[in-house]
Amino acid sequence: MVKDAQVGVLRRKRMEGKTQEASAGAAGMSVRSARKWEHGLYPSQRRKPHTWRTREDPFAELFDTEVAALLVEDRNGVLEATTILAELNRRHPGRFGAGQLRTLQRRVRQWRGLNGPEKEVFFPQEHPPGREAAYDFTNCTELGITICGAPFDHLLFELVLSFSGWRWPTVALSESFEALLLGVQEALWRLGGVVEVLRSDNLSAATHELPLSGGRTLTKRYQGLLEYYGLKSTRIFPRKAHENGVVEQAHRRTKSMLAQMLVLRGSRDFPSVEEYQRWVRELIEREHNVLLGEKLAEERRHLHALPAVALPAYTAMTVKVRRWSTIRVLNHTYSVPARLIGERVRVLVHHDHLEVCFAGKLVERLPRIRGQRPARIDYHHVIWSLAKKPGAFARYRWREELFPSLVFRRAYDVLRSFHGERADAEYVRILYIAATSGEAVVERSLRELLEGTDRFDADRVRRTVRPERPGVPLVSIGVPDLRVYDALLEEAVS
Repeated sequence: MVKDAQVGVLRRKRMEGKTQEASAGAAGMSVRSARKWEHGLYPSQRRKPHTWRTREDPFAELFDTEVAALLVEDRNGVLEATTILAELNRRHPGRFGAGQLRTLQRRVRQWRGLNGPEKEVFFPQEHPPGREAAYDFTNCTELGITICGAPFDHLLFELVLSFSGWRWPTVALSESFEALLLGVQEALWRLGGVVEVLRSDNLSAATHELPLSGGRTLTKRYQGLLEYYGLKSTRIFPRKAHENGVVEQAHRRTKSMLAQMLVLRGSRDFPSVEEYQRWVRELIEREHNVLLGEKLAEERRHLHALPAVALPAYTAMTVKVRRWSTIRVLNHTYSVPARLIGERVRVLVHHDHLEVCFAGKLVERLPRIRGQRPARIDYHHVIWSLAKKPGAFARYRWREELFPSLVFRRAYDVLRSFHGERADAEYVRILYIAATSGEAVVERSLRELLEGTDRFDADRVRRTVRPERPGVPLVSIGVPDLRVYDALLEEAVS
């Protein structure tokens, strides 16, 4: 079948003075076809539209009476053709088959196009350079990243310039204010300037006073960030993610790129979180940001100057260490060294860890609790008192926190089967050995004991970890009598 493009080539060649044979060869058609198409309408203009049916419509009798009635009631347009076909088969058993689904889908689409409800219209926006940056968090669990072999469930914070599309990612563990502060500041300082407006998700708990205002009032901390950099804030309406489409599209493209690059890398494991973040940033810089060229340069010309220094990327608070050797920070409980009980300590809350300071010195660095976990108790902080009161272990509020690993948990269960209630005291003694002799060596010993079938207790673990040295016999050597040597000399002379 001759196409419009072929006819166009034919006629151009003829206008250039080429022969009919040469023009036909250039257009990829025979000379006979060239004579037919050298003048007149193009093939598409001669073709008649296909307005007739090639087969009988199986839904002709029922569409207006039954199907259309269902579609009229479906004001939100949620009914699918598969559901309608199943309903028709329920009403008229055996009349319709699965092979007629495509026909019904086409009829439903045509009906909705002519009679259906109005659909929501989306309005593309013009973004002046230097005006707006949008940010949001996205879950990256589906990437399957591991750190030293351990699964790494994390989020990715991205700030995107609406005009140029420049992106800056920061690995985050939660949608906390500290992670937001770190991501925004790193992006602005990397960019080298400040935009006019920050656009965000209205439902972000890190940004808005949700309980008090339904998400419409900025928190004091976030307001302080905006004022420090001279920024304005805009938010999308609840459940209207498309209103933050700039960053939503960036999330989709970033995760797609990372997923592909992980395949090329050949491994999803990284030696540290820092190494993983460096890899992500290098990829986005190489595969996206460097391609923006003049558009990014123009955006930078419209940015405002940065302040002299960046804000501290943490939240500071002062709390009192309770008699349980714990502190309460942002609705979570953390243990600290028992020597601090009764003292007030300064806590610096970072996006991924806490720093506990006393008398101006750092005394403890704690991983920040994620999700619904209520407490993080380090047995090293409480074992000295627990060893004196092992009976407290049985009903300790955070007892599950005193199992450093699954091996310790299994060992306790086996001790229960061997020793009954006395297992609590035996386990506390094992935990004490771990604190004094090293957790790794005790865990290795427990793993070996669990592989066997013999009964064991804390004494056996201690002997395995710290075997008794054989005793060295005491040998008494008397003082030699020098007169014996004198007698030997006299005999030699005589």
